[in-house]
Amino acid sequence: MKTVVIIQARMGSSRLPGKVLMPLGETVVLDYVVTRCNLIAGADEVVVATSMLPQDDVIEDWCRSRATPCFRGSEDDVLSRYVECAWTYGADRVMRVTADCPFFDYELAGARIQAMDERPADLVAVRGELPRGLAAELFAMPALKRIHRNGREPRHREHVTYYAYEFPDQFRRTVIDAPEELRHPKLRITLDTKDDYRLCRAVADHFRGDRRVPSREIVRFLLDHPEIAALNAHVKQKPVI
Repeated sequence: MKTVVIIQARMGSSRLPGKVLMPLGETVVLDYVVTRCNLIAGADEVVVATSMLPQDDVIEDWCRSRATPCFRGSEDDVLSRYVECAWTYGADRVMRVTADCPFFDYELAGARIQAMDERPADLVAVRGELPRGLAAELFAMPALKRIHRNGREPRHREHVTYYAYEFPDQFRRTVIDAPEELRHPKLRITLDTKDDYRLCRAVADHFRGDRRVPSREIVRFLLDHPEIAALNAHVKQKPVI
């Protein structure tokens, strides 16, 4: 069973344009994401999936310079971009990662793959709320095709897996428990605004640009330094429409 990690990335962003290639630590945000994806136990290939827009040429150039596979597809229909990328790379299972989560939990992502190996299902869910920005998603390819076939609303096309959460009865789940040390949903460890960027830079600087630092250590750091966690505590996630 081939598991392909697909990182969705684009330069366009209404609140923080160009965020995926902004400086972070000694490198850029996307480098953190790609590095951490390559640490996922059980993953067979890591691909960056961007759009065909000229503004995203720089993402393809960045990938080429670092020997990272890059796929280009629709800007607005992100779901079709995922499915076409998965087909191209012969995926049996797809792990979805977004390029605005530079500290996502690669250890928990590996646990999802192990769980699906042991208990095959359409998707693997995690019991217990996590900080925003730590989760990856794992779907079997037949389930992703079903989402692609049935998810017709704009929210389904933009948010890739949203259909499965809107219609949970249509999908078989394997459930794993989130580690207790990660269950701090009030923390926000993602990148969508300038204040998010301030927090991410503070984290990267504290860990001396270590792209491989476990997410549990980042959570512990933010709990021990509430003044840093407060930098973006006021930021509201954009609603799904």
